[in-house]
Amino acid sequence: MINIVVVSHSALLARGVEQLARQMMRGDGCKLALAAGVDDEQHPIGTDAVKVMEAIEAVADGDGVLVLMDLGSALLSAETALDLLDPDLAANVRLCAAPLVEGTLAAVVAANSGAALEQVVAEAQGALQAKQAQLGEGSPAAKSAALPLAQGKSATWTVQNPHGLHARPAARLVEALAPFKAELVLEKQGQCIDPRSLNQLALLQVRHGDTIRLIADGAQADEALAAFKALAEQHFGETVSERRQPSLHGIPV
Repeated sequence: MINIVVVSHSALLARGVEQLARQMMRGDGCKLALAAGVDDEQHPIGTDAVKVMEAIEAVADGDGVLVLMDLGSALLSAETALDLLDPDLAANVRLCAAPLVEGTLAAVVAANSGAALEQVVAEAQGALQAKQAQLGEGSPAAKSAALPLAQGKSATWTVQNPHGLHARPAARLVEALAPFKAELVLEKQGQCIDPRSLNQLALLQVRHGDTIRLIADGAQADEALAAFKALAEQHFGETVSERRQPSLHGIPV
């Protein structure tokens, strides 16, 4: 299990990030700790290396700890905290330059799904790709996943969620598919991605009415497809109204 520490100058900001992150989490696959602000009522904005150290120690019972920071002295405090830690514990801690909000959400989803430390770090570091691609800022193109072997099975679903597969339903899909020993690819209009990556799902930009196809091959392909179908029929954890929106009828002038 990989756990996460959020370091911020503002306790309010850190709690907001935590609130968002916990919407992505289900179960106890990841612990999240905060080290934010300083104990000064007049000047509460700042960071404290001892608080960072204590936050790391509080979640050090897993296989590693990823620390995400906002800016400036937060980095210095995190680096100082590493120096204060027991060397054996510090060896399992990674400081990450990912953006605080997007990086934390991506890291939490990966960690909660059982990913190893390097994979969690990679997810956090790639968290801005989907936003950059949507805004046309010349970010690297989505890494195209290869289709499974020819004998792979598949299941198709037309997404009915009003906002498509945004962060929360995408996180549910990542979580649902993570346990299975199978090669998995999600395809939309010829573009293929790894459905066990929140970043890759965001890059696919699945919207309402899009048809997606999960292709699976391997020992647990059938189980993965069954889990996908069950989750899709539940609209990936969201409530979707079956009532059609009323249409407007005008009188020609």
